[in-house]
Amino acid sequence: MVKLSRYLKPFTLIIILAIGSLFVQAICELELPKLMAKIVNIGIQQNRNDYIVDMGLIMIAIALIGAVAAVLVSLFSSRIAAGFGRDLRRCVFARIQGFSNAEFDQFSAAGLITRCTNDIGQIQMMLQMGIRFLCYAPIMGIGGIIMAVLHSVSLSWIIVLAVIILSGMVAVVASMVTPRFTLIQNLTDKLNLVSREGLSGMMVVRAFNAQEHEKQRFDGVNKELADANRFVNRVLNTMWPCMTLIMSGVSVLIVWFGAKQIAGLSMQAGDIIAYIQYALLVIFAFMMISIMFVWIPRAVVSGRRIVEVLETEYVVTDPASPKSFDGTKKAALEFRNVKFRYAGVKENALRDVSLTVLPGRTTAIIGPTGSGKSTLVNLILRFYDASEGQVLVDGLDVREVSQHELRARIGYVPQKAELLSGTVWSNLRYGSPGAASGELEAAAAAAQAMEFIAEMPEKFDAPVAQGGSNVSGGQKQRLSIARALVKRPEIYIFDDSFSALDFKTDLLLRRALKEYTRESAVIIVSQRVSAIMNADEIIVLENGAVAGRGVHSSLMQDCPQYAEIVSSQLPKESS
Repeated sequence: MVKLSRYLKPFTLIIILAIGSLFVQAICELELPKLMAKIVNIGIQQNRNDYIVDMGLIMIAIALIGAVAAVLVSLFSSRIAAGFGRDLRRCVFARIQGFSNAEFDQFSAAGLITRCTNDIGQIQMMLQMGIRFLCYAPIMGIGGIIMAVLHSVSLSWIIVLAVIILSGMVAVVASMVTPRFTLIQNLTDKLNLVSREGLSGMMVVRAFNAQEHEKQRFDGVNKELADANRFVNRVLNTMWPCMTLIMSGVSVLIVWFGAKQIAGLSMQAGDIIAYIQYALLVIFAFMMISIMFVWIPRAVVSGRRIVEVLETEYVVTDPASPKSFDGTKKAALEFRNVKFRYAGVKENALRDVSLTVLPGRTTAIIGPTGSGKSTLVNLILRFYDASEGQVLVDGLDVREVSQHELRARIGYVPQKAELLSGTVWSNLRYGSPGAASGELEAAAAAAQAMEFIAEMPEKFDAPVAQGGSNVSGGQKQRLSIARALVKRPEIYIFDDSFSALDFKTDLLLRRALKEYTRESAVIIVSQRVSAIMNADEIIVLENGAVAGRGVHSSLMQDCPQYAEIVSSQLPKESS
């Protein structure tokens, strides 16, 4: 929590105003019992109605000032908590935006969502309550003890006894519930993960009639979370009646022993009334502190989880003094003896890969599943960095330039087409916000997307649901390709981007792409031989190493691995 305190600096003035209002509210509440004692001791016992009226008016004025101060405290604390939560969410989200795939491998998507929402919400709630309780309770507690002692030293042992009992109770409760809060946050992560998997994979779940299995998975985690919350609530619900009992017991003891002192003429009735009120204020202060002892451990757990994200060191970083590309020439792409190994894995995913893709040429990469094709693509975009060797664009190591400048030169179509909620317009303009309507239409036509866009009632204004769930897989791929074409980059990367297209659409699309890619370096990753047969160079990967390179005809003769792939897909040609 201390590490998050720097996010409170913009609210320093409001915090000071809130604490000042708290002091005013506390002073008003501490004054009221003293005035009440005077009314009883002087006004009532001496039958002075004018004194009662004067003191009553003063009490009303003080009560009004205290009420205004309480409203200001609520206003200031709400503004501080809401602003702090807003800024912290912004910082966490910005941090996540800079994560490479290595960091995403460390944090699950469900866990990051929980940190951005539930965890920050816990801290925000604690902060709002903390400003009002942690500052207010000590003032009331200390002030109440001082005022009570001023009225009677002989009854102070009652307050001391109550404070000892309350302190012990708070310590026991905190020791019991704190471990459960860690468990609750972890189970919330797990519940989000199970929910996310079940909802995103609903078609697979239904196809395999696994609804009952998913219900059991969800019910298992849900029951664990409910049990943890139930335990915490039981402990807390037991604490409140105990505190009420202590408050009642203190009142009885004060009246019992105070009555004896009144009988002995060592105290007045008004002092007893004031003493009871001050004692209750002290106990009430401890009740507020006990509430914070419930919220603070939970907020501390959430704070640690947020700090984990904020203090995670980026694996992929920009250099201190980044170099710039030469904008006067088209970019070439080169791999020099590249090796790559995933964290925690002994074997290299890529081994001594070397290749060059020149502007105006197309290089295709093919190989069996797990051969390292997509890993190779991830190194170009710096989703990961090479363990050894170099990846160069325009003669510069990609680690020597900023990630923004590098990715600005690349048009990427991922293996799994991803669309964002919005419209067709907004998705096509995602990489080039200033693109004109004509450019979007031309790119959509080249990507063979105009046919189904024209059938939509709103055309390019047609809504796109989250993840593109309201369009087919082939339509998502074509829109993703059009999005990359709008960007007009110097390097195109198509990572198995034609898998959902029929052969006719695939053929028309690849013909249209030549117009867009004739001056750019193009990499096509594919499992389909028909998609890469006409490439200027074909790279065959196997177990992370280059097993062959050349054009289709030469590879058929010199590369058994390629010939085997072709024979499995195009048996006539292999014969």
